[in-house]
Amino acid sequence: MPIQSNTIDIKYQATTDWMFQQLPMFQNVGASAYKNDLSNIVLLCNHLENPHLKLQCIHVAGTNGKGSTSHMLASILQESGYKVGLFTSPHLRDFRERVKINGIDIDKKFIVDFVKKHKSFFEANQLSFFEMTAGLAFEYFKSHKTDINIIEVGMGGRLDATNIILPLISVITNIGLDHTQFLGTTIEAIATEKAGIIKQNVPVIIGEFTQESKPVFLQKAQDCKSEIYFASELIQNPYPSMLRGDYQNANIKTVIQTITILRSQEQFLISEEKLKDGLMYVLKNTHLLGRWQELGQFPTIVADTGHNKHGLAIVINQIRNQIFDNLHIVLGVVNDKDLAEILPLFPKNATYYFCSPNVLRGLPAIELQASAIAYNLIGDAFNTVNLALSEAKKNASNSDFIFVGGSTFVVAEVV
Repeated sequence: MPIQSNTIDIKYQATTDWMFQQLPMFQNVGASAYKNDLSNIVLLCNHLENPHLKLQCIHVAGTNGKGSTSHMLASILQESGYKVGLFTSPHLRDFRERVKINGIDIDKKFIVDFVKKHKSFFEANQLSFFEMTAGLAFEYFKSHKTDINIIEVGMGGRLDATNIILPLISVITNIGLDHTQFLGTTIEAIATEKAGIIKQNVPVIIGEFTQESKPVFLQKAQDCKSEIYFASELIQNPYPSMLRGDYQNANIKTVIQTITILRSQEQFLISEEKLKDGLMYVLKNTHLLGRWQELGQFPTIVADTGHNKHGLAIVINQIRNQIFDNLHIVLGVVNDKDLAEILPLFPKNATYYFCSPNVLRGLPAIELQASAIAYNLIGDAFNTVNLALSEAKKNASNSDFIFVGGSTFVVAEVV
C-alpha cells in the first residue's frame, strides 16, 4: 500500500507540474492567462458531455469575500446533510484545495486520470489552466453525484469559465477596484462584468453595493427578469461564525440571505439550527485558510489574504483595533498591484519586513521597499516570506502584534 500511494503521489506531482508549467495560469503569469470569451470552456464541456448541466449550483462572484461566502454556504449545506461540491480559487498550499466534496480535497488519482485522458484535447485546443480546472471540477462533482455545488468565479464573471453553469441562485458579494486591466477602471464597469453571472429568471443576492454599482445590478436583474435581493438591507443581525475578520459580517449577511432564498425554492431543507451550526463550524467543515488566521500567540501573529484597497482597508482597520505594544508587518505583493492605491492605507507606526511571494508575478522585495519609503513605511527587504517572518518573530516581544499579508501568495507560504 505505501508503494502504491507513493506512485500516485509521483504521478500527481508530475500532472500538476504539467498543468502549472505547460499552460498559462493567472496565479503565476497574470495577463497572458486571461481569456476574453467562453468558447474554450464551451468546447471543453461539450467534449466532456456537458457535466455542468447535470449539477445543481450556487454561483458566487465578487471582488472580495467570495471565498469566505462560498465556504460558509458549503458548510451550512453540509451541516444540513447534503453532499456538497465546492470549487474555489486560488489554492494556498495544494492544487486539490480548489475542488472539494464535503470538505475533502479531490482525489489525486482522479486528477491524474482526468488529465491523462484529456491531455491531447487540452493541448490541441490550447486550454487555459483555469478552463481545465473548471472542467475537472464539473466532471468530479458529476461523477460523485453531489446534491449541490458552490461554484466560485475565478475572476470577473461575464467571461469567467464558470459562467457556463445555470445556477439556482447567483451571488455577488461586493464590487471594488481590482484586476482593472481586465475588468475596467470604474466601479460601474467592474459591476457590469460581475453582473454577467445574472441569468434569466435566476434570483440574485447582492452582498454590498455602492451608489455606482446598485443601478448596474438593478438594470441587469430587470433585463433578466431575475428577483434581486440586497442582503445588507434585508439582514439586520447576522449570526456569529468561527471565521474571524470584521469583513465577515457582510459576508454572513450575504450567506443568510442566500440560504433564505434557497429554502424558498423548496428543494433543500435547511433548519435555523443547521444554518447557525454551518456558520460556526465552517473551519472544521471546509478547512478554509488565510482569513484573519491566527498563526501564533505571544506575540500574536495573524495572516490574512486581503490584497486590494477594499479588502485591505477593512483588515488594516481591524489591526488598529488590536491591543499590542509594537506592530510588525510582513508585507509582499504581486507586480501588477497598484501600490499608490494600497500603500497609503498602511500605518506608519510599524516596523516593516518587505518580501516577495514565490510566484513569477511576485514584486521584488527591494522594489516594494523603495516604493514604501515614499509613504514613510520603513523596514528591511528579505529574499523570502519566511525569512521576513522569522526576523519579525526575532524582533517582537510577547506583547507585540505581527501581521502577514498583502497578497494571497504571501499568506500561502506561512499558513
